[in-house]
Amino acid sequence: MLVIVGLANPGAEFEGSRHNVGGDAVRLLADRRGVRLTLESRQRCLSTTIATGRGAVTLAVPMTFMNESGVAMAPLLRRTSLKDLSHLVVAHDELDLEPGRLQFKIGGGLAGHNGLRSIATSLATQEFARLRIGIGKPPTKAQGANWVLQRPTGARKVALTGFVAAATDALEELLDNDFEDAQRRVNGPRD
Repeated sequence: MLVIVGLANPGAEFEGSRHNVGGDAVRLLADRRGVRLTLESRQRCLSTTIATGRGAVTLAVPMTFMNESGVAMAPLLRRTSLKDLSHLVVAHDELDLEPGRLQFKIGGGLAGHNGLRSIATSLATQEFARLRIGIGKPPTKAQGANWVLQRPTGARKVALTGFVAAATDALEELLDNDFEDAQRRVNGPRD
């Protein structure tokens, strides 16, 4: 059993923003697998379960605002009966990675990410797996909130679309390989 959660803010005004790359990657993964994410109102998320050669995989995108992502976690994990949090993978935007850089990791700090903080509070641990999707730093620290909520245009929009596709490729690695193998492939040296 694997549960992959992509973080995003709901609503049209946030579509295509840097903050939504995790949710966009999970949505694209569902599209690639030919399934639809459906609203699970009691769990406050969109979700679906797919069968893979390695077992069942649940894909989910919380329908809460980013800062309340943890609200959807307890009901989702109860429904999926997931006990081993190393099998929970949260895909999220990461300011501390250069744009387009991907990194799988388990546990670690929250780097000021309020979605991760909400999940860690809900689960009473930070020891869950993550796919960090680099969006780079804003020009100044004071512009952080605007940077993540901004919808890039032109070449930056094209680049962000590429980041989402690459993140989806990384998540697909988890469908065919164990976490450590996927981590080696995704986190390995860049060409």
